[in-house]
Amino acid sequence: MPSRPAPWRTWLVASALALIVAPLALVGSSAASAASPSTISTGPNPLASGPALPAFSAAAEAQQAAIRAGRTSVAKRIGVIAAQPSAVWLGDWYDRASLVRVLQAETRAAVQQKKVAVFVLYAIPARDCGQHSAGGFDAAAYREWTKTIARTLRGTPSVAIVEPDALAMIGECEGQGDRAALIRQAVRDLAAANVPAYIDAGNSGWVPAEAMAERLRAAGVSEARGFATNVSGFRGTASEQKYAERVRALLGGTTRYVIDTSRNGRGWTGDWCNPAGVGLGSTPRAVTGSGGLDALLWIKRPGESDGGCNGGPAAGSWFEKAALELVSLRKT
Repeated sequence: MPSRPAPWRTWLVASALALIVAPLALVGSSAASAASPSTISTGPNPLASGPALPAFSAAAEAQQAAIRAGRTSVAKRIGVIAAQPSAVWLGDWYDRASLVRVLQAETRAAVQQKKVAVFVLYAIPARDCGQHSAGGFDAAAYREWTKTIARTLRGTPSVAIVEPDALAMIGECEGQGDRAALIRQAVRDLAAANVPAYIDAGNSGWVPAEAMAERLRAAGVSEARGFATNVSGFRGTASEQKYAERVRALLGGTTRYVIDTSRNGRGWTGDWCNPAGVGLGSTPRAVTGSGGLDALLWIKRPGESDGGCNGGPAAGSWFEKAALELVSLRKT
């Protein structure tokens, strides 16, 4: 996932002005803002009102650029992505002031839509083990960072996906420190601010359910809403739900979960980095009456590159070729 795309700089300035000119109380009637630490895991679905459209997305920016260039057909196809809610990724590409502005602008947009903002925390030490999305804070800075996020999100309609790949990659590189303890503290900070958290649990083709359940326990899943699977992945929803239900059973049968369906419409093709032959999955929405599943979400932002592989630009940059293929091969 990303370094910050350049268009964010312009958007951040506009957002800061909007917050000065037209302040809006960041409160809502959603379950996310009404939760308490004791009921986050067992209370109503915090995503029941549905995920919010982000205030900014690379897809929306690319669609507008295509319209200005007279590329009507391309704009229409990119619009399939831009019209759907997707998560907002937070990482070390923001300084503290920019981070707070993004959190405020996105939760303000969620309030206006009467939906729930979905954020992804992605800045743990030794993030991605030096691969395409390398980076992250040191342990002390990370703890302060998560506290800032929790304080800013208090009282807002929001949920947090905590650290994609972090538990799945435990022990795979140097510099990770006590990764489970860092995630546990982040979840605790979020719970104290009444922000439901879903800890990333890899996917059905990565870490066995028994091992992942143990890692989730160590990472404080009992204080979270639950866990997330298939983040930035391609595994089919049925296999992910089977895996998630197995993990859930091993955790006692009450933990909830979400599944990333952003690029799983064609299932796993054997390559994780900008693969060919993949399509958009089910549209983001809350789910009821389906075991422990709270929602299908687009956590990975479709059309944003996984990294400099298979012809793609840097991680997080807009990759039009991949975006158009996702649309043409989408699940219908």
